[in-house]
Amino acid sequence: MIAARNLLEEKQVRPMLLVHDQALADFKGIQTRDPNAVVIGLAPEHFHYQTLNEAFRLILNGAPLIAIHKSRYYKKTDGLALGPGPFVTALEYATDTEAIVVGKPEKTFFLEALRGTGCGPEEAVMIGDDYKVDVGGAQDVGMLGILVKTGKYRPGDEEKISPPPYLTCESFHHAVDHILQHLL
Repeated sequence: MIAARNLLEEKQVRPMLLVHDQALADFKGIQTRDPNAVVIGLAPEHFHYQTLNEAFRLILNGAPLIAIHKSRYYKKTDGLALGPGPFVTALEYATDTEAIVVGKPEKTFFLEALRGTGCGPEEAVMIGDDYKVDVGGAQDVGMLGILVKTGKYRPGDEEKISPPPYLTCESFHHAVDHILQHLL
């Protein structure tokens, strides 16, 4: 959210915010009246035809499309659910434009996470349950990627990226144990 807010301030635009209501606090003080930009995050309550069509029209008229991330799906208590990625992709397709993605899997996201740590990508490990966004994004910047079989993991995910994850573990706990025993 911070990266999206910083980009809005840098571009000096007024966003149509398609984010979860709890995330609105992160944009406090940002002018949203008469929007000239579209920001999409995880906001299932906003993903309906009328709202997406309004976003579509803004983008057609030159508004930048800013995606907090493009995750395809996420895990809810009742099963997998569509993430913001399919909606961002639909708007990209319909408007023949490309979203500015400020979160995973963008390289800048991972590099920003390391800023000020004194740690380079080759010294870092990303543990995640999304083979593409978490592990693939991290590996694209030179980090080791460990895929965990929890959350939204689906059997065979480890075979869907190249290079494959450094390691696939049953849980976060197992991944941390491996790091402590083999990588420190």
